[in-house]
Amino acid sequence: MKEKITKTEAEWKAHLTPIQYQVLREKGTERAGTGEYADNHDDGIYHCAGCGEELFDAATKFESGTGWPSFFAPLPEAIATETDRKFFMKRTEVLCARCEGHLGHVFEDGPPPTGLRYCMNSAALRLEPKHQT
Repeated sequence: MKEKITKTEAEWKAHLTPIQYQVLREKGTERAGTGEYADNHDDGIYHCAGCGEELFDAATKFESGTGWPSFFAPLPEAIATETDRKFFMKRTEVLCARCEGHLGHVFEDGPPPTGLRYCMNSAALRLEPKHQT
């Protein structure tokens, strides 16, 4: 079980940019095609922008055509999910397992091997490039 990170709303606001706060803490969504990682192809590990938890390996990123970074699998124990019933539909919300920040949603229209599409907000992520040896 991951050690949870909790902060007051004031602490989150001081730590995050306005768009990061809107996405991670208020469950917002950035506009399609506007996030810095939507068309990024760099190798590395995507971390939670809120707490630094490792979430996705760039090797699992794929072009979904949605305008948001999409992955077919998270790192083990990196995420949590819950049912999102906003906007008169039922979706599966993806949260950081450590700080419970909103990352995006997961859908069942992804590529093999999982058939899943973790559709994430760039503002919720921070890419740490893999160092060449």
